[in-house]
Amino acid sequence: MENNQTIIEKLISWDESISFEAKRVSGKMVRKALETIVAFANTEGGFLVLGMEDYSKAKGTKRLLGIHENAEAVDELRQKVQHQITPPMDDLTWTTLNCGLHDGNSGEIIVIDVPKSPKVHSIVEDGTWKRLDKGNREMTASEINELCFSRGVISAETELVDVPFELLHTTLWKNYCENRGISSGDIMDRMFRTGLARKKNGVILPTRAAILCFAEDPSGILSSKTAVRVFHYAGTRIEHAAIPNLLKQPKTITGPLIKQIADAYAYVINEIAKGLTLAKSGFETVHRYPTRVIREAITNAVIHRDYHINRDIHIKIFDNRIEVESPGLFPGNITTDTIEFAGSFSRNPLIVNCLREFPEPPNIDAGEGVRMMFATMRAQGLYPPFYFSRRDSIVVLLLNEERPPIWEQVSSWIDRNGFITNGQLCGIASVDTLKASKMLKKWVDMEMLEVDMSKGKKNARYRKAGSVAQRKFIGLLSGLSDNKKSPSLQF
Repeated sequence: MENNQTIIEKLISWDESISFEAKRVSGKMVRKALETIVAFANTEGGFLVLGMEDYSKAKGTKRLLGIHENAEAVDELRQKVQHQITPPMDDLTWTTLNCGLHDGNSGEIIVIDVPKSPKVHSIVEDGTWKRLDKGNREMTASEINELCFSRGVISAETELVDVPFELLHTTLWKNYCENRGISSGDIMDRMFRTGLARKKNGVILPTRAAILCFAEDPSGILSSKTAVRVFHYAGTRIEHAAIPNLLKQPKTITGPLIKQIADAYAYVINEIAKGLTLAKSGFETVHRYPTRVIREAITNAVIHRDYHINRDIHIKIFDNRIEVESPGLFPGNITTDTIEFAGSFSRNPLIVNCLREFPEPPNIDAGEGVRMMFATMRAQGLYPPFYFSRRDSIVVLLLNEERPPIWEQVSSWIDRNGFITNGQLCGIASVDTLKASKMLKKWVDMEMLEVDMSKGKKNARYRKAGSVAQRKFIGLLSGLSDNKKSPSLQF
């Protein structure tokens, strides 16, 4: 169990980042702290420490100034969090930590844990904020709209499209109605009763979800990219040369969503079963991927993508991995760190419920599919699925490689500390610096880790790709005996 001192040492070593900020307590601090809380909630979550100086102004224990400098400002912040943030935040955690201050006296600091929110928050009459690498920025109207789509606050699937219902009267629609026992009324009436169509200005129109699920060619009707594209590469990376290292022309898979899932899965399985690729040694690549994991990754990409973004799903097959990239970031409060245990939160509940009503639904009960993926990969001695975000998409990485026992220790170390260095890996794995360097380079090449060399090559820090490094710090706070919420900070 980590104690106060260990946690304090971690806190004072951290510089400002996308998920961490420290503030000296003063009257001027209140508005900026309120900004930061909103920005964290609207981005990936984070930790705000009150009573601690900025990293650029002090180092080590010199940063520990304590909340006694202006206890009234802390109370003011609490009040404004309650009354000036809309919609309200109900899940902030305020943790008081005892510590030795810069002047040798005893005092306290407060750590505010701000989870990523499933909503979009604003400060009353003072804007909507997002978190950058080391600061906050007020969001534009278009950014707020995009965030609402990405969080699932509003969904592209519910948008109404002015197209004839006859285009949706397909065999799939008939099968859907038969399976649900819907027999009365025409297609317009049936879709209206099932939520797949709504009224607009007195006219009933189909939703985008209805078109995606039942039209023979949704891309053509919607005039947007809704397909799945599969790329099969020779080797372990994309080579941008005069002649691309593609083994064949990319495959574009279109049609209603349930057909896309089935056809994309069949195509990928066929590609990896052919044994088309050879390793540099000349031996044929052996593919170890559990097929049910591949199917679930494709299914999730199709049904949970953000259909507001005009881009296709991309599946990339390499010798050592499969990448499935889906447009849109995680909805709700799901992050790369919490995806395995996040439970159910769907950006497209209409689509999810619709596909579940087919005779052979492709989707597992909400939240169970991802847990199955992790459990299955681990059971077969493989690396777990890796999730990471790009600018406006989520990638799930399935590695075609057995998991070395040391990885579990490395993964656990990074979860506890946010990063690992070459020296720390030497101690964990009982290897020399050269061996550790090779291991770290391999994990970076496999896109499992990313390296931070901002403090120089010798002080390089390795983090899990796409993760918010300090988020798992909450695990340290939760077990402390003296981390009870201060009565003055109770909501």
